[in-house]
Amino acid sequence: MPNMNPKKCPMPEQAPDVRNKNFEEVTLGYTAEMAVEEAQRCLNCKNKPCMTGCPVQVKIPEFIALVAEGKFLEAAAKIKETSALPAVCGRVCPQESQCECHCVRGIKGEAVAIGRLERFVADYARENSSEKAVKPESNGHKVAIVGAGPAGLTCAGDLARMGYEVTVFEEAIGFTGIFIRVTQYSSWHTCSCVLRCPCIHGACEVVSTGVHSFIIQTVYVVEFVPPCTAKLEGKVKVLIGTAE
Repeated sequence: MPNMNPKKCPMPEQAPDVRNKNFEEVTLGYTAEMAVEEAQRCLNCKNKPCMTGCPVQVKIPEFIALVAEGKFLEAAAKIKETSALPAVCGRVCPQESQCECHCVRGIKGEAVAIGRLERFVADYARENSSEKAVKPESNGHKVAIVGAGPAGLTCAGDLARMGYEVTVFEEAIGFTGIFIRVTQYSSWHTCSCVLRCPCIHGACEVVSTGVHSFIIQTVYVVEFVPPCTAKLEGKVKVLIGTAE
């Protein structure tokens, strides 16, 4: 029986007099009980209108149905069939103008909190999953990716699954690109300039952990080296994924 509450399950967050003294994430995320309660609001529509608003076509009703049953790891696996970084997307995607604006529950109430559920599932899997990645058979081709931002890492992950040997060239140490800047902006709403945002420690940690996990699980042959020192050997295809 669906939960017919017209309102979303509220998201826990730091109190104003607490968050004004730290740079942690303001929103704390759902508990397992909250996630199940919110997931039960989904009507599992036959035509799946919410999916029409998702750029990567996450199987939204299917993963939410798994959450409603308490199968959180299975829900995470369902999301990862089409989305490589659900912990990031669950935080920074504008769900209100994408998947949630097509939700039938939003006609006479509030839409199902798809983004909050995606965030919960991704965080739960990060903390509880022990699944090991299986490296696909190499197809003998090499690809160089210049830039470790969203475009570069997405391309790297997709190609690695297809058996390509992927090397990511990035001038900064670690993972950069718009991931960190957008997450900082999303978590610090009063800031008008993305580049001047203070680091929201919790959000940045999630992004870094999520991207690191993504690299380990999907990009099997990857190196982060400055492009100016790169040496390409053999026949290599190159993707330029720089933002500026």
